[in-house]
Amino acid sequence: MKEKQIKSEYVFEGKIIKVRRDIVTLPNNKEGVREVVEHSGSCAILAIDGDEIIFVRQFRYPYGEELLEVPAGKIDKNEKPIEAAIRELREETGAVCENIFSLGKIYPSPGFCNEVIFLFYTNKFTIGESSLDKDEFIKIKKIKFDDALQMILEGKIVDAKTICAIYKYKEEIKK
Repeated sequence: MKEKQIKSEYVFEGKIIKVRRDIVTLPNNKEGVREVVEHSGSCAILAIDGDEIIFVRQFRYPYGEELLEVPAGKIDKNEKPIEAAIRELREETGAVCENIFSLGKIYPSPGFCNEVIFLFYTNKFTIGESSLDKDEFIKIKKIKFDDALQMILEGKIVDAKTICAIYKYKEEIKK
């Protein structure tokens, strides 16, 4: 059931994403069109402080609202996902990891985007000074783990990477 690329052209190249339009041969040998958003990848890190999770609250322009999320960000060129997770946690919250563990990876929107989000967690860190990017405006909030689970069920936490990280941690680590 594979599709074979016949032709590809970039229709947009921005700071964070590229968009291309591909012509493909479908499994039934007919032609189809695929629009693909290319992304360099990102990481997210669940920081557990005792029985509390460190969240960031920030305005997300595409949705026009503030969201509660675990610290996360884009992986820079030549940067390993684990390095990006450590960097993003420090930049956004001031927390410096003493340990870090993988929770796997997710494909957030495989129908049109090739982004991979690598998930991590830390349960040992020290708090220092954050160093936000000039276009970042973040509030830090600690929420008890069980309260965060309830907030997911109530639709108060809707960010997919955050939900995945919390539930993967709950099922694989916390038990």
